[in-house]
Amino acid sequence: MKVRRYSIKPPEPRKSYRVRYEDELNPQQLEVVMAGEGPILVIAGAGSGKTRTLTYRVSRLIEDGVEPSDILLLTFTNKAAREMLDRVGDLATTDARRIWGGTFHAVANRLLRAHADSLGYQRNFSILDEEDAKGMMDGAIADAGITTLEKRFPKGDVLIDIHSHVINTRGSLEKYVEENFPHFMMLIDEMRQVFGRYAERKRRANVMDFDDLLINWKRLLDENEEVSAVMKRKFRHVMVDEYQDTNRLQAEIVDMMGSERRNVMVVGDDAQSIYSFRGASFENILTFPRRFPGTTICKLEINYRSTPQILALANASIRHNRYQFPKTLTPVRDSGPEPALVGVDDVYAQAVFIAQRILELRDEGESFDEIAILYRAHYQSLELQMELSRRNIPYIIRSGVRFFEQAHVKDVVSYLRILENPRDELSWIRVMKLYPKVGDTTARRIWDAIGNVPDPLGAFLYGSGKSGVRATSKSLASLRSTLGALSSEAMRRSASESIRYIVEEGYGDYVRSRFANFSARLDDLEQLALFAEKFGSVEELLAELSLANPIAGEDVAVAAPDDERVILSSVHQAKGLEWRAVFVIGLTDGRFPSARAMRVPGGIIRVPGNEPRLPETEEETEALMTRPANPEEPVTEIIVPGEEEERRLFYVAITRARQELYLVHPVLERDRAQMDVLATPSRFLRELPTDLMEKWILE
Repeated sequence: MKVRRYSIKPPEPRKSYRVRYEDELNPQQLEVVMAGEGPILVIAGAGSGKTRTLTYRVSRLIEDGVEPSDILLLTFTNKAAREMLDRVGDLATTDARRIWGGTFHAVANRLLRAHADSLGYQRNFSILDEEDAKGMMDGAIADAGITTLEKRFPKGDVLIDIHSHVINTRGSLEKYVEENFPHFMMLIDEMRQVFGRYAERKRRANVMDFDDLLINWKRLLDENEEVSAVMKRKFRHVMVDEYQDTNRLQAEIVDMMGSERRNVMVVGDDAQSIYSFRGASFENILTFPRRFPGTTICKLEINYRSTPQILALANASIRHNRYQFPKTLTPVRDSGPEPALVGVDDVYAQAVFIAQRILELRDEGESFDEIAILYRAHYQSLELQMELSRRNIPYIIRSGVRFFEQAHVKDVVSYLRILENPRDELSWIRVMKLYPKVGDTTARRIWDAIGNVPDPLGAFLYGSGKSGVRATSKSLASLRSTLGALSSEAMRRSASESIRYIVEEGYGDYVRSRFANFSARLDDLEQLALFAEKFGSVEELLAELSLANPIAGEDVAVAAPDDERVILSSVHQAKGLEWRAVFVIGLTDGRFPSARAMRVPGGIIRVPGNEPRLPETEEETEALMTRPANPEEPVTEIIVPGEEEERRLFYVAITRARQELYLVHPVLERDRAQMDVLATPSRFLRELPTDLMEKWILE
């Protein structure tokens, strides 16, 4: 008989940690923190504590013996990286500075300092900021012999935007320009020439712009086998925060950095992917399990921010999206009021309702800075800003400058100010400098020629015999024509038509060549024209605009600290923030969702198979996205409807509210023919169960 010896081993003692993770985290967070090695996708719902979870994960790895210098933590802001690393240092009692933590660009800079010479750079290369990059691009335009004063060639900052988007999305220049800047299609060859000159200038100067940092990081991984092998083996764990916001280039870098050890953890929320206009790729998070077979998918669904009523509405809304990892936010907070569905007559009634309700909330003890008003586009806040100013309610704009302080709005208003006050020197100088070959010196010479005569406008239009005016007659012929038409009595009586005439007779072309976001700015100007329709003349409009000046602290209706302001913000700018009371305004089809966004794809997802059947349920979508990729299998591109990203934007807006949520939709809208038409409530409202909201009827 054969004999086998079998040893009985005592059970391994439970690992003892300095941090009591079981007490500090909920079960879902604890699962992520304690997960073993291998690829991990963490779908972190809104308000679920993803930053806390990621921080504790890093702490646990260090407690388990992972060297801090072997951890790569990629974030989207330096502030986020600092906060996480400081917290890790407190938890793990280690020098968190040894962790490779920071933005993609910060980490790229650090890596390239050691290996720049292998790419043809010196290690002391400089990094161009936005202004320097624009200046170098302008220099490249000059090198190419392009005379921008004689034709509407895109300015340096617009070219920087186009160049950057194509690089980061790994896309086609022709396709991007055709879809977003069709008026530049005939300039493609010249743009390519300028981009080549721009690259040459950077190499000669031993400088990189922000995009070069990522491109050259990727080049090291692709072109230098020795350096690539070292970089891939260096980091035992690679972690990425806000992964839903990565672009194609960033995702490729992460995939390559994690290809050897495969210990890649990406954290994000596919339901909050809202930055495709910046080049973010929704596909990255959705297809991560395909690119890393064997991925563990963890979901953080316990929400610490909002009431059950708000979360029920958010869950019901996002459920209408087909392409997502299904999840249900679960509340921790106690019950609160039902979200309010508020129909108002028009945008003016919308402004009045919100201003009154804000003052009521203030009387109930709410601070102004715990109240936010969110909108799809900045122009939707125009009437609201005016109403808040009338009532002396202090506010601050998170989505940029106040509407009437934006450059393009001030440009157009300056034309009108010249008509009403021909001695307005600042408006004359501002308007003249919009025209080719007219700089500050020339504009001031012209002003000196006309500013001291009794009628400066007449002198400019009909000639005063001054050489300063004649010398630039060709450059300013268009301005003479425009001001001449605006001077008519009919135009002076219609501020809205005056604004549209300014845009159509040249300023619109200036906007298209000067600003990368020209479409949004032209929308602003059309909204300004619609706003002007309620005034009888240019004079009345300008008188009203004087109310748009910033409010002094001593003028507020209710005593409040100097820094206490109601928040006005686009939804895009509000992501990651929260307030006790939130108003989401302008909820009509065409405004939210945006008509323009609905016309373009919301992204492209590459899936296996020849013309696969489109998934009909969330579960089928998840199964398709987690199916391992096979290099030999054909791939089909699925175009995701633009409606899906717009719904994700609505979902982000809803989940900013902690206690009170107001969904406001105007019943009437004014069209270009100055007719009131019925507005269709946003489809995102119509698809919500009515029993989840309280309908407010205004009397």
